[in-house]
Amino acid sequence: MNRSELARIAQAMVARGKGILAADESTGTIRKRFEAIQLESTEEHRRTYRDMLFSAPGAAESISGVILYEETLRQKSADGTPFPQYLTRLGIVPGIKVDRGAKPLAGFPGETITEGLDGLRERLIEYRGLGARFAKWRAVIDIAAGIPSAFAIEANAHALARYAALCQENDIVPIVEPEVLMDGDHSIERCEEVTDATLSCVFKQLQDQRVVLEGMVLKPNMVISGKKAAQRAAPEAVAEATVRCLKRHVPPAVPGIAFLSGGQSPAEATLHLSLIHQTGSLPWAVTFSYGRALQETALAAWGGRSADFKAGQQEFLRRAKLNALASTGRYSTDLERAA
Repeated sequence: MNRSELARIAQAMVARGKGILAADESTGTIRKRFEAIQLESTEEHRRTYRDMLFSAPGAAESISGVILYEETLRQKSADGTPFPQYLTRLGIVPGIKVDRGAKPLAGFPGETITEGLDGLRERLIEYRGLGARFAKWRAVIDIAAGIPSAFAIEANAHALARYAALCQENDIVPIVEPEVLMDGDHSIERCEEVTDATLSCVFKQLQDQRVVLEGMVLKPNMVISGKKAAQRAAPEAVAEATVRCLKRHVPPAVPGIAFLSGGQSPAEATLHLSLIHQTGSLPWAVTFSYGRALQETALAAWGGRSADFKAGQQEFLRRAKLNALASTGRYSTDLERAA
């Protein structure tokens, strides 16, 4: 393990004024996205779409890293350069999603465990050879009647830490992603309670499994009301609760926090990130690692049409720049209208 190299890459991933593009949608997920624009999900269409995002002129001004799906890691840009090398040439750190998805947790109805540890060491060696310098593993914690259980939180935290240790063993920076879902009708107070319990357990496991905190990036949810809540908390309350929760559990040794958007609208995710910065000084770099919140409007603008390739790129750059501003607290909703 090269601790200084892990720390250097982690710091590059959370560089000031930049964030991470999550372009690691599984084949099934991107098929649904393409269905919305009436485009068949072929390997070439998926390659073209990712190429549109990665080759957008000036993307590296707002994007520090890209999380790739395994298929994309092996694909090439229009000029024939493998995507990891293409991104590296731009000064963008290439990464790879390595988990195999959330599956039902036996004995615990309604709860899941993320799988993918079997054979992970060997896969990491291969991924690093292909150019990946960081990885991502997502654990899913749902809120509903009677859940999450303490066991489900602990099982997922243990797997996250095991994955992180294996990554660092192979000089790959782990993005540790414990996502408390916002799908229910729960209050922001309930979300904070569950996020508190989750982060507490995750960092206990990271410590127990000797993960080097300086060589990782945390990708948490924001503390937010459920999407179906009758009364959703104001954006300022989301920022305050999120910072309060993170300060309780995330050691300052962690170089950076890159939030997931978790089903928020693009504008909502951007506003919350900016307000988090406006709460005061933070002990870590704080930025974004968004998928849909960066891609949704770009996908619609492109629509699978070669004539609208540049329109898709322009829309992606617009959202990336707005989030880059948010990552330093300089975003306001007025910028949405101006853009």
